[in-house]
Formats: sequence, C-alpha cells, structure tokens
Amino acid sequence: MSKTVRYTYLGLLALLLLAPLVGLYPVFVMKVLCFALFACAFNLLLGFTGLLSFGHAAFFGMAAYACGWVVKAHGWTPELGLVAGTLIGAVLGLVVGLIAIRRQGIYFAMITLALSQMVFFFCLQAPFTGGEDGLQGVPRSRLFGLLPLDTDTTMYYVVLAIFVACFLGIMRIVNSPFGQVLKMIRENEARTTSLGYDVDKYKLLAFVLSAALAGLAGSLKALVMGFATLTDVQWQMSGEVILMSLLGGVGTFFGPVLGAGIVIALQDYLADRVGAWVNVIIGLIFVVCVLAFRKGLVGELHAFMERRRTVSSR
Repeated sequence: MSKTVRYTYLGLLALLLLAPLVGLYPVFVMKVLCFALFACAFNLLLGFTGLLSFGHAAFFGMAAYACGWVVKAHGWTPELGLVAGTLIGAVLGLVVGLIAIRRQGIYFAMITLALSQMVFFFCLQAPFTGGEDGLQGVPRSRLFGLLPLDTDTTMYYVVLAIFVACFLGIMRIVNSPFGQVLKMIRENEARTTSLGYDVDKYKLLAFVLSAALAGLAGSLKALVMGFATLTDVQWQMSGEVILMSLLGGVGTFFGPVLGAGIVIALQDYLADRVGAWVNVIIGLIFVVCVLAFRKGLVGELHAFMERRRTVSSR
C-alpha cells in the first residue's frame, strides 16, 4: 500500500470517527456502513475470485431475520445475535456453494439466484419472520450485557469498529497466499488447476467467507434499523449489491464502499422527491458509469494514477 493510499484511508477513518460530532446523521452513516460491508463481502467473491452471484441477498436477509429473532424473541445479547446471523450466513453459503460451484459462468449465477428465491419464499411463509409485515421492533439491548446501545452515537461507534475490522480482514485475506490463489482462479481457472490447486475447495471457501460477511452485514443492519423485512432477501437486493460493486469498482478495496455510499445516499435523498423514479435515476447513473467508467470510479482512478506513474518514470 502506497503512502498516498495509507494517508487517504487514515483521513477517511478520522472523518468517520468525527462524523457524529460534525452533524452527520449517525443512523444514515450506519446504514451506509452496513451496506458497504455487504458490498465488500460480495466483491470478495466477484472482484477477487471471479464468481458472479445473483443470490447474495439470501445471506444478507436470512441473517438479518435470524439476528433479529434471537435478540427479540429469546433475549439474546447483540453480540450473540451478530454471531448467530453470521453463522446462519456461513452455513447457508456452504449449502448454496456446494451446489453452485459445480457449474461456471451464467449457470453458476442462475443457480445462486434460484436458491436465493427459495430462501425468499421460506422467509415469506416462516412464522417467525412476520411475513409481509417483516420482523419489527428488534431491540439493541446491551453489548456484552454492559454497554447500552440505545443511543445512536454508541451504536455508531460499535458499527464503525466492526466495519473497520472486517475491511482490514478482507484486505489481509486478499493479500495472503490464499488470496493470491483466488486471483489466479479469477484470471485463469484451468491454469490454476494444472498447477495442482484444488480449485473447487478454494472457490467454496471464498463463497462461505463472502456469505458469512454478508450475514454479518445483514445482522448489523437489523440491529441498527430495528427491523428485518422481505426487502432484505428479495432478488432486487442482490441486484443492488452488484450495482454498488460495479459503480465503485470491482476488484478494488474501497470501490464497493464508495459505491454503497453513492447508492444509499441517492436512495435516501431522492426517495421523498421523485418516489419510485429513484430506481430509474440510479439505473441511468449506472449505465453512464458503465459506459464512461468501465472499471468503476475507484478502478478508473487507479488506472489514471498508474498511467501518470508510467509516464513520469520514462
């Protein structure tokens, strides 16, 4: 990591630490961080492994329901609710991954979409989810039985700490020998197999890790917002996380975070002004971005800096 990138990350971290003190609405920033973690989890699979999943909403939404249910109905503490949601995401990811990795390309994507729809209909019919009304009134309670999370500021710093830890964890995974193998699979799966690597095992591990992080993001969202609904598990949510990743830059670390921030900000800002047309506007922005910034905003910035570095070195 260059000094410029390191200082940029430190500056953004300082801004996030000061966000509640400078007038930014903590609940909005927490929502952005939850979806940014979701997008980073998806990017671990698509950007660094080359697997396009159309069913990541299943892990995000099912974990949100699981976390909300154990906290509300059984009185579990928030940290246990987060662990439960993450485990649900990981187990569901293992089941889906064992089926989906047997195929490649569009067939892999369609299998994940089909299985995700099965999870959606399960959530629609299951008694503990509340059906079309969703699971409402999820309490934040006390972290470890000691720290009350009722105030938005306290909850904000807990969410920020979890997001930063996960973001650094993803960076560590990608830059590890395991992450290098994932990149090899993305670039040339047949070549990776010929080198003796068990490609299916690596893809399954990447899928489970991505699903677990998506589950953690969904669990956090349920605690922050106080509810889990069918919107969290619909196929449109899978489309939104793809949009976030592509808009910011697939295969970059900060791209999905930026993409999530842009999409959530547009949705919140335009919802009261244009109603349902917000999806059309976001779609147009996505089309423009794909045509003008094919590597995403952060990806194009990286490419521009690389070109400048190449020119200056001559």
